[in-house]
Amino acid sequence: MKMPLTDRLYRLWELFIQPRTANSAVVAMAVGAAVVQLLFPLRSWAFELTLLVILVVYLSKAHTWVRFGTGAAIVLAIWPLAGHSNSALTFLMIQVFINGALALGLNLVVGIAGLLDLGYVAFFAGGAYIYAIFASKQAGQFMDGVFPLGPWWFWVAIPIAIMVAALLGVALGIPVLRLRGDYLAIVTLGFGEIINVLARNLDAPVNITNGAKGISGISYPVLFGYTLNHNMAFYFLGLVMFLFTVAVVYRLDRSRLGRAWAALREDAVAARAMGLPLVRIKLLAFATGASFAGAMGMLYAVKQQFINPDSFTLMQSVEILAMVILGGLGSIPGTIVGAVAVTVVKLQVLNDFGDFMSRFNLPPALNLLQYQPLFFGLILIVMMIYRQEGLLPARRPVEDLQKLEAERRGLGLSGMNFLQNPPGPGGKEGAAPQG
Repeated sequence: MKMPLTDRLYRLWELFIQPRTANSAVVAMAVGAAVVQLLFPLRSWAFELTLLVILVVYLSKAHTWVRFGTGAAIVLAIWPLAGHSNSALTFLMIQVFINGALALGLNLVVGIAGLLDLGYVAFFAGGAYIYAIFASKQAGQFMDGVFPLGPWWFWVAIPIAIMVAALLGVALGIPVLRLRGDYLAIVTLGFGEIINVLARNLDAPVNITNGAKGISGISYPVLFGYTLNHNMAFYFLGLVMFLFTVAVVYRLDRSRLGRAWAALREDAVAARAMGLPLVRIKLLAFATGASFAGAMGMLYAVKQQFINPDSFTLMQSVEILAMVILGGLGSIPGTIVGAVAVTVVKLQVLNDFGDFMSRFNLPPALNLLQYQPLFFGLILIVMMIYRQEGLLPARRPVEDLQKLEAERRGLGLSGMNFLQNPPGPGGKEGAAPQG
């Protein structure tokens, strides 16, 4: 009798969920995906296949070092080698790193601390403008000095951009300390629009941002005498900044401050009753999440070599929020998956599908590229209706209340049965009560 397709797929998946066979299966699958990626570097489906392999490797039961090694080999070797033949692949991965860090920063505010922020792009713009102004000739229009600054100033400007973005986060947090829900969302949305309007209008009477014309000619950074002025350099720079963001957010989520943010998210009244300083906790959430956006704003400005107010709109905040919701609120792996999925769909899948549809001479009104907001809106609607926890939900600690009560009373594990089956009037454990 022929085996059904579902049984075949399950038998194949068993290779990855059984620890004995998972290591060899993961390595074999990763090697196959790497060969396909190198043989077909110009094919979009080869890159998407490699992304799927990385996700399967993460979900498998293979040893930690096997999963880490296969993922690192693909990211550090396979994609850079394929990027030499396909610069669009390298550009796409740089944008994935930027969006991934932005999504992690917003997830810290929205998912971990439970504070809805629709103006997150304002911090991204702050980091980009603070570097672009002084790393170009723009600062010479309102200050005396030698501009643009030297290329080594990029490394000095990173902590400055982080502090500026953090101060913007505090400036946003102070007025909204008593707001929650819809009111908080409206205020943060307005803050993002204020930053956009300032960037558009701070060209008179003193020309600081050059208005709608934007800023160009931004200095490239230099590292050990090597000028970082091509996509491959930005690829590794973006990778390092992204991994640093992942490490910091991971540690924050498991720190005492992270537990305080979780308490604020679950019940602000109970958190206040336990003595948590809610004002300080909220301000730290806004400032910390904003700092990541400021650092990635610098990388974006250097990579693009041009920024203007249209680079930082409300739609970008919605896209980043869609990444967080798609992956899973409060979930660090889920947020990364959501960022990768949304970025690849936006920059690759829709473009490829649009090129395919252009062969049929359809009217311009049917061009899918102009319906990107529709797709992001559908993502939010579908996820909120059918899977509110996201693709990779956050793992919440679940405590056994009876076990905690036994430990509190000093009974230990031996007293568990006593609590579950107390003795009846006759003295026997679990005896039924009389009359």
